[in-house]
Amino acid sequence: MKKVILWCSLLAAAVSLSHCGVNKQIAEAKALGNCRYDIVSADSIFLAGIPVRELKSFEALNPLKYPQLSAALLRQNVPLDARVNLDIRNPSGKMAGINQLEYKVLLTGQELATGYINQRIAVAPGGRMTIPIHVSANAFQLLSDAKTRDSFIQFVQNLAGNKSSQPSKLTIRIKPTLSLGNKQVNYPGYITIDQEVTNKILVGR
Repeated sequence: MKKVILWCSLLAAAVSLSHCGVNKQIAEAKALGNCRYDIVSADSIFLAGIPVRELKSFEALNPLKYPQLSAALLRQNVPLDARVNLDIRNPSGKMAGINQLEYKVLLTGQELATGYINQRIAVAPGGRMTIPIHVSANAFQLLSDAKTRDSFIQFVQNLAGNKSSQPSKLTIRIKPTLSLGNKQVNYPGYITIDQEVTNKILVGR
């Protein structure tokens, strides 16, 4: 009888701790939704394997100088790789955090890349941190579509640090994932960061 009572007590304690853990995750995710976000820089940027810093004048590209870009266009596979650094500030008096999140990166409303961050993100009350958002995409569709070509070229020139380029409208949508027992449950909706980014912001100046 004593063993049964002890087992029931341990089970009740485990359930209580589980609920506390879930409630803590929800509270921290809500606080994360109330944080302030800014795209502060980008680095490790390559287009078809070419360092994007070399592409300040996209119109002046010479196929003989950049044969890999010409080959990528012919294959209809133009890889864009970059790391966009996102600054998170927590103005509240509560801990903000999550163990995993999904993200989407959009350029002028057009989806550019998706991905996951599978590590703990925690921003203390009144604190801040910077997280890397990795962009890995096939840019061929953006280059071949007349509706998106100009905005993508503008974005590449901003990434390259071209001082004469106009700002690019970049959107990052993040969705925290909560761990409920053995299940992963998505936070309702996305946290959306809309920002006009300039060449100075993207090159971190």
